[in-house]
This record gives sequence, structure tokens and C-alpha cells, in this order.
Amino acid sequence: MLSSPSPPALTPLPSLESLLDAAARLAPRLAAQAPQTDKVGRFPSQEFDWLRTAGLLTAPLPRAYAGADLMAPAHTLTLLHILKHVGRGNLAVGRIYEGHVNALQLIQRFAHPAQQARWASDAQAGHIFGVWNTQASDGVHLQPLPTGGYCLQGSKTFASGAGHITRPLITGALPGGGWQLFVLPTDIQSPVLDPSFWQPLGMRATASLHADLSDLEISPEELVGQPGDYYLQPWFSGGAIRFAAVQLGGAEAVFDETRRFLQQLGRTDDAYQRLRLGEMAMLIESGNLWLSGAAHHAARPAAETDAEATVAYANLVRTAVEEICLRVLQLAERCVGARGLLQPEPFERLHRDLTHYLRQPAPDAAVADAGRYVLQHTTPIYQLWHD
Repeated sequence: MLSSPSPPALTPLPSLESLLDAAARLAPRLAAQAPQTDKVGRFPSQEFDWLRTAGLLTAPLPRAYAGADLMAPAHTLTLLHILKHVGRGNLAVGRIYEGHVNALQLIQRFAHPAQQARWASDAQAGHIFGVWNTQASDGVHLQPLPTGGYCLQGSKTFASGAGHITRPLITGALPGGGWQLFVLPTDIQSPVLDPSFWQPLGMRATASLHADLSDLEISPEELVGQPGDYYLQPWFSGGAIRFAAVQLGGAEAVFDETRRFLQQLGRTDDAYQRLRLGEMAMLIESGNLWLSGAAHHAARPAAETDAEATVAYANLVRTAVEEICLRVLQLAERCVGARGLLQPEPFERLHRDLTHYLRQPAPDAAVADAGRYVLQHTTPIYQLWHD
């Protein structure tokens, strides 16, 4: 059953500072609620009501559409910190929220003005957006109709929020070749969902189901941009800094929970525990510096025109954050031992969720592409990404 969005709250346009503060204050509330939604088939509906009330669902919209212009390059650091706070509270919520942010920025970039206004109105009305791109051999195809619209055939895998996200932005193959973005109003046309596909180690509450879109129809007004727009660089790969921010929030939650666990057991005087917590703190601060570097790079005037540099830096960020998170998990395991890995200890869920979320596609290719970029330059390393 598709969830109905709540009506928009009539409040003044929020400032970036108030949004960041709201995300920080929501994190412990999200964390307290997380055990209730950590079940296959569940979705964090109440948590998204909280995000909606805080103005975070409309924050990515431009000011002209009652948003906070959160996607402006100059606001990247605030965006990344908001994503990190949401991930710190609940990685499943962070994953879906990052998809919502991604979809709205793609619509702003590629949709025509009338479409932008319509979908901004949907976001203001409480609809959740997302991006469904991953597919298997039975992927989505667009078959032309005499009316000018298209009949859909095929399925998407890992359709996060399926059954609850009402405005997914989806990629489909055109008959003549090329990939076309379109928005499917799933509250009007519901795909056939297969919950048996989603039996994960972690991130259970993301409801990343198999979604069969066959025989659903879309009009030309649901098409977003031109064929191939979704894969244009630097926006396709450069967006990795956003999911890296959510993941780093998960590492911060692991740190906080490990410290609480040790303090509760009175094991703060142990020299080895101090060593591990010191290294974990160093790693997490390193991740925060990577986010600052990513924001600095995004704000450079040449960030979009120098697509290769932007993609290479984003690949470094995602790789560095992945390694930071893996090391934090390893150290935390040694700190809490087998006892900390037992339910209902929060660490057990945090470990599962972060381990699962870190499995982003093509990790080796990402760092290899960064290596290719640096090898084709003779510029001193300190000048490659920074003015």
C-alpha cells in the first residue's frame, strides 16, 4: 500500500543554519526509532514525517520554489553535513533521503521549467522522490505509443523505498538506443513489487525491492531531459560525495555507540581501548576533512567545466570514506567484543547497516579512475584539485 504524503506546512523559508541544526537535533531521535523499523518490509514513514516537518524534504529546491537552494555549489558543505547527520541517526533513512536529494537535483538540472514547477509542487505536498537505476537482464524499456507517450516493459532491482516513494526518477532504454530519465507517479500507476528480492544483511528499512513496471504508461511530460543526460559528468560520478557523507555519519554513530558501551562497562582506563578510540577519532576527523575538501572543490568556478577533476576527486572521497568506515568498524568490533554484537545492542544493527551500505558499485574502478587522472598530469599534486 502506497503511503499518502502529508500536506505541506505553511512556514517561512528556512535558513541553511536552521536546517543544519534541525538535522543535528533529529539524529538522536532517528537513532532511538531505528530498532522499530529495522525489519524487512518496514519503511521509516514516521521518520520521513519528521524530515518533512523540519523542511528537509523541500530544502533541495530553489528559493523560487520555497526551498533553501541546498543544491547550490556554494552550499555543498551544509548539504553534506545534513546528509551526515541523517545518516548518523539512521543509515536507512539517510540512504533514502540522499536518493530524494539526488532526484530533485537531477530534475532541477535537466527538466524544463514547467516540469520543475510541477515536481517542486509535489515535493511541497510531501511526495518523496528517489532514483531507480539498477537493473538486471530484464531491465526497463520504453515502447512508443501512438499518443506520443510510452508503455514500459521490464523491471528495476534495488528500487529503494518501493511502495512508499511516490515520485521515483527512473532510467529506461529507448528503442533507438540511449537511456531516458522519466518520473513515474507510483501513487497513480503502481509497479508490481517483489518483496522476496530484499532479504539483506543490513539496511532493511530501505525497502529496496524488485519493481516490475511492465505495462505501465507514461506521457511525454514525464520524460526528463534528453537521452543520456543521467550519465553526464561530472554529475553522475560526482554525486558519490553525497552517499559518502551518509556513510561517514554511520561511522560517527558507530564511534558514539562504542564509546557509550565502554563507558557503561567502566573500561575507559584500559590502554588498548584508549588507543583504539584515539585511532577511531582520527579516522572520523579525516573523513570530515575529506567532506570539507569535496565542498571546497564543488564551490570552485571550474568544478563543472573541469569534469575529469571533479569526478577524480569524488572517487577519492568515496574511496577514502569507505576505507575509514571499514577501519572504524574493525576497531569498534575489537572494542565491544562478542557481547557488543548481540541484539538488542545498537552496535549490532549499526554494524550490519554500515557494512551493507558500503558495498557501492565498482569501488576498484573508482580509485583506478582517479589514478588514471593523476597519471596523465604533471601538475604538482597540491594543485590538481585546489587553487
